[in-house]
Amino acid sequence: MSMDDEVFDAYREAGALARKVLRHGAGLVKEGTTLLDMVEETEQMVIEEGALLAFPLNVSSNDAAAHDTAMPGDERVFARGDLIKVDLGVHVDGYIADTAMTVDLGNHGQLVEASRAALEAAIGAVRPGVATGELGTIIQAVIEEHGYKPVGNLTGHGLDRYDLHGKPMIPNIAMNGGTILEEGMVFAIEPFATTGSGKVAEASRVEIYKQIAARPARLPSARRILETVRPRRGLPFSRRWVPGDKVEIGLSTLVRNGTLHPFPVLHDIPGSFVSQNEHTMIVTADGCEVTTR
Repeated sequence: MSMDDEVFDAYREAGALARKVLRHGAGLVKEGTTLLDMVEETEQMVIEEGALLAFPLNVSSNDAAAHDTAMPGDERVFARGDLIKVDLGVHVDGYIADTAMTVDLGNHGQLVEASRAALEAAIGAVRPGVATGELGTIIQAVIEEHGYKPVGNLTGHGLDRYDLHGKPMIPNIAMNGGTILEEGMVFAIEPFATTGSGKVAEASRVEIYKQIAARPARLPSARRILETVRPRRGLPFSRRWVPGDKVEIGLSTLVRNGTLHPFPVLHDIPGSFVSQNEHTMIVTADGCEVTTR
């Protein structure tokens, strides 16, 4: 698998910007700050830096692991004791960098360290010829050594042009076999450590969608949604990004007819806490280059 210099540079550019914006956004997570203000400022920084969002900024609290973002008019405020996952995707001409970190507003240092250490250990094992199952085995072992459980039904994922969830899949639990890594592969590893069950389930709330089919839409609100998201070429978008009224009706219609795919907020059991860390990397001849570090 080969990659030309222009593509390599685009991945590197996206990674460097993602690193910069993630650190800025994470620094905005403070007691008393509204989630909406934090999300809007972080997303706007990506645009001002000359890139585009690969997906809405994910900001998931406490037992929520993924797929949460600010709602229109969101009044939620960060509070003492919160454990906040900040997950950012940036793309340059469709070439994606996906990175995440956890901000601790409480006393969750060991839990944060569990996912961070698992990520670093897995990165250290990446090279051509390694099976993805080996990475999952490493991730699970490190998280369990810290006294927590890995989230088994969330995985890392391949990144291709305008494709956020391609091959290979990188498990967060021990598995036999899997995809054999090759030079030029691009993917994100993202361990999740939890005090809960080790399995997430879908909540009823949905803030993020992606277009998966092209079908005619009769409702004005549905047509407006499709016009808004067409330039994204299938990358996820936020309900918050769609202007005008009756957006909920349009979204429901487009989900029912198979035009849109919803991403419900994913939670572990109530009262639990989940941490996440994530980097994007390109497999090289003798290891990998982490674009987001």
